[in-house]
Amino acid sequence: MSEESKALSIVVIGASGDLARKKIFPALFALYSQGMLPAHVRIFGFSRSKMTDETFRKCITEHLTCRYVPGESCQEHMDGFLDRCFYMSGQYDSRDAFLDLYQVMQREEGALPANRVFYLAIPPSIFLDVAQALGGAGLVQCGISDPWSRVVIEKPFGRDRSSSDLLVQQMGDVFREAQTFRIDHYLGKEVIQNLMVLRFANLVFEPLWNRKYIKSVQISWKEDLSVEGRGGYFDGYGIIRDVMQNHLLQIMSIVAMEPCTKMDAGHICNEKVKVVRQIPALTLDDLVVGQYTAADWKGTYYNGYLEDEMVPNDSITPTFAAAALTIDNDRWRGVPFLIRAGKGLECRTTEIRIQFRHANKSMYAALGADHSPNELVIRVQPDESIMLTVANKVPGMGMKIERTQLDLRYQEAFEEIIPDAYESLMLDVIRGDKSLFIRKDELGAAWDIFTPVLKQLETEGIAPEPYAFGSHGPKAADALAQKYGVTWA
Repeated sequence: MSEESKALSIVVIGASGDLARKKIFPALFALYSQGMLPAHVRIFGFSRSKMTDETFRKCITEHLTCRYVPGESCQEHMDGFLDRCFYMSGQYDSRDAFLDLYQVMQREEGALPANRVFYLAIPPSIFLDVAQALGGAGLVQCGISDPWSRVVIEKPFGRDRSSSDLLVQQMGDVFREAQTFRIDHYLGKEVIQNLMVLRFANLVFEPLWNRKYIKSVQISWKEDLSVEGRGGYFDGYGIIRDVMQNHLLQIMSIVAMEPCTKMDAGHICNEKVKVVRQIPALTLDDLVVGQYTAADWKGTYYNGYLEDEMVPNDSITPTFAAAALTIDNDRWRGVPFLIRAGKGLECRTTEIRIQFRHANKSMYAALGADHSPNELVIRVQPDESIMLTVANKVPGMGMKIERTQLDLRYQEAFEEIIPDAYESLMLDVIRGDKSLFIRKDELGAAWDIFTPVLKQLETEGIAPEPYAFGSHGPKAADALAQKYGVTWA
């Protein structure tokens, strides 16, 4: 029987939360609108909140958009999608509650064999409770094919190497590794998916993609937001676990990986794992941590991190971190990879900045030409773009040389709608493509880089450096970059 002729049940656990309402259900509607879901798809929400099917449908409608089906046809698509959505409430660790859900699913699936996706849009602390309740209720198909069951789990996957390994082991008692999709939504962003194409499909870049021509790589993640509303969750993890160990390290692995011999999930993951294992463990000498303080910014007063009612007054959880990583292989030895992530900063942006080495003094040196190095800037968000800084002659009768940008902006260059990351990744889950998901050995290697320094920060009670909300972050981050001959952009 073909996949298209089977039923597909998508179960979103934590269906009343922000992640489900603002990201997962809109992504599923986008796929449904484009005809990318099977005809016999059914979507089930499960959470502790008491709701009827009708109330649930009204709740998720708030965030559905018509960008793929503008005009009059949108309502028709929306009605068809909502008719396929059902809701069940219960406790997350209750086998009986999931047995009730099972009965509803069987009624809606009918006689057709049903593939099942379970999306755990819940805090990591209850992943295991839910997985065991699902398994105990008989919802999980044991095989990996005909019909299959798959589970999607959100980061952070543990707090360190040992807790991550334990989570992998215990989740593996219910879902096999082949059935487990560890999602990092940054890997679903269009610009990140284009990274390998940019590198390996363009001869102009790949021969220069090494220590002979590249001086440094910067990867920055900035938010001009506080942790308000998420202070309790955030304080349990901090910026290193929340952003750096996953989002930024995943981006770094794609920037630095070797070419694959074959374009499939296994080969891509193998190369990513290989390069992550070649990154030595981070030390305090190459790490700066900070914590934002209260400030007036752009005409608004913002509380400091410690003033959040969900955050302990003596918390040393960092809201900012900057780190210098290196890769011990022939391609990258000696090239600093500077990564930073912070909340309460001066802007919201995520970008990769690759600075090439200075050109040897040319025949234009005597003219006072600008000899700043070439830079390749890949803007992940907002305003997705790729910019290359090159030397050009300024128009005119004289010989004046300036650095200018070759600028590709996605919104201007492509007529196609840029899909949300969750749209791409949910489709990959349904198709069984794990290229953009994190394998357990990759996860372990990533924790090996950060676990020692995280333990040292906590056991020694190292206080983060304060920085004002809306600023560029702690001053020590600039000193760290200068140590490697780099200036933050």
